[in-house]
Amino acid sequence: MAIEIDEMIELNSNITNIPKVEDFVERVVERFGVAPEVYGNILISLTEAVTNAIVHGNSQDEGKKVQVKMEKGPKDITFKVTDEGPGFDFSTLPDPTAPENLLKVGGRGVFMMKQLSDLVVFSNNGNTVEMMFKV
Repeated sequence: MAIEIDEMIELNSNITNIPKVEDFVERVVERFGVAPEVYGNILISLTEAVTNAIVHGNSQDEGKKVQVKMEKGPKDITFKVTDEGPGFDFSTLPDPTAPENLLKVGGRGVFMMKQLSDLVVFSNNGNTVEMMFKV
């Protein structure tokens, strides 16, 4: 159960806003003294989730927003990324490690998020992804 929800950013759906994610992560990591290896996992996962929300979720429609919330629990930090797109069926994503997908460009973001996070949960018809990191 989270004890704090006090960090949030909202971005227009333009990929030029991705550097704001790094600033956000740096503030959170500094505030809570997160270990460097966890910082890297958070940064890669959150950047990928926000990029997916902007590009795939909101189709780079700058009239649509991507919201990133951070919740700090006693032993973890959870980030929730929500877009305003039509959603997607996250249960049908192809396995990027399958031989037929190894040479494809793209399709590895969710796989990376699952590898680098301690828990990944999709909800809201695929419009929201929550990633939890033990700290």
